[in-house]
Amino acid sequence: MSKIYLGEFEELILTMVAYLDSEAYGNSIVKSIKDHQDRTVNLSAVHVTLYRLEDKGFVKSEMRGATSERGGRRKRYFQLTTSGLSLLKELKSAKMDLWNMIPKLQFSV
Repeated sequence: MSKIYLGEFEELILTMVAYLDSEAYGNSIVKSIKDHQDRTVNLSAVHVTLYRLEDKGFVKSEMRGATSERGGRRKRYFQLTTSGLSLLKELKSAKMDLWNMIPKLQFSV
């Protein structure tokens, strides 16, 4: 397992980038977190985290064309790198190992 550690918010953002696939950009990530986690997050915090993950090599970004809905402004889209996908798999495995350590509880009525 790698010695890379992510904070909870970084892991959440990385997971949302994986979930949204080719449609991962700032506002879509904010909306998905609200829809799937019932959690409100700040768009600026999402952007800072995306750039941090990009600096670490776990996501990459590209600017895509302007749309009339955005007043002619372009959007920066993010996607997982191979390293990002590997890290998510490692994080999932580590969490499952922890969950599997919890003894089975038996309840009697």
